[in-house]
Parts: sequence; structure tokens; C-alpha cells
Amino acid sequence: MELTVIEALNLGDAWFQCLRKALLEGRTYQIHQGSFEGKHRKEIPLVAIIIKNPSVRPLRPDVPTGVPPPTTDEVIEEYLSYLMTATKKENEEYTYGEYLASQIEEVINRYKTGGYDTNQMCMNIGDRNSIYMKDPPCLRVLDTRIQENALHFALYFRSWDLWGGFPTNLGGLQLLKEYMAKEIGVKDGTIVAFSKGLHLYEHCWDLAKMVLRIPLE
Repeated sequence: MELTVIEALNLGDAWFQCLRKALLEGRTYQIHQGSFEGKHRKEIPLVAIIIKNPSVRPLRPDVPTGVPPPTTDEVIEEYLSYLMTATKKENEEYTYGEYLASQIEEVINRYKTGGYDTNQMCMNIGDRNSIYMKDPPCLRVLDTRIQENALHFALYFRSWDLWGGFPTNLGGLQLLKEYMAKEIGVKDGTIVAFSKGLHLYEHCWDLAKMVLRIPLE
């Protein structure tokens, strides 16, 4: 797999660049296992996305009039709560919050009491039993680093839905980073996100064309 590197100014710019790359150059294949099994998706097989100013508002991408937005400000705010809440509903196999909630507070406390120059403040989602889940967690690593008095995130998604996940995921994670930076007493920094499978499901291909103003066939 060749590595695709995308440098973006903000979250919206990152989404638009990835949308174009996946739609026009992505690998098209049929899904053998996983969500929407039997359907097709276009995928950027290995990608690193460097977002220089992820705090720029709005966190949601702006889409042309008439196109249903992939997320909203309200959904992003709710997602922040989901990331920070350990409770799990009866019908949920897992939540990110059940793994992250206690780790978030530990990272904040250790930066405040132990200093910033460390590589240890890495949060994990999932465990050795996750492989047996029907749909294991997509976000697996939320790593952190403080440099030049700013908190930066490095993320890894094993699989990443470009339409139904990416805008909400990154919006909520940016809000989380801002919260943690404020609690620690540092500035807000960058986001670098990695995935071996950033994809666009076939039922979203026409929506992506509308966003990118590409004529529908």
C-alpha cells in the first residue's frame, strides 16, 4: 500500500480533500466482511491527514444547498459527551467513552503533575477481546503530545467512514482536545489522523459528487 499524505488547513478542508481523493482515485471493491457486507466502497488504503488549524469554526463542513450535511454542530457536541461518558446503553456492544473516560482524566492529571516532555500519554480503545465483536471499534488509538506549549492529537482509525464518521469524529475529538488543553493549561494544537481504510460507501457516492459539484451520471 502506498501512503497518501494530505495536508489541510482545517477540518472542513481535510474532509473535502479526502472526499475528492476517495471518490476520484480511491480503490473500489466489494465488502466481504463488515458494515454493508456485499456492497461496494471507494477507499484510500493508507492515509495520513495533517490538520494544522483544527479549531477553526465551524467544525462541521459546509455543503452546497440541497445536500444533506454529514453532521451538524449539535451532533458534534453530543459526540463529545459520548467520548467522555463511561456509561453504556443496553443495546450498545461498546462505546468509546467506556474506554476513554478514565484515561482522559489520567492524561490530564499526569501532564499537570509530571510535566509535558513524555511519550507515555497514549489512550487505547478496545482490548484483546475486541476482535471477537461483530463490529469492533474503529478508532483504536488516541495519542497525545505537548510541544511548544500546545496539545496535539495523533489518531489511528482501523476503518473510517468518510461520510458517516469522519466529520463527526474529528469535530468531537477537536472539542475533546480543546477541553483537555484548557484543563492542562496549554494551547490547542494540531491533529494528525491515520487510517488504513478511509472509505466512502456506494450509497454516498452521489452525495459526494453533489458536494464536489461533479455531474451525476
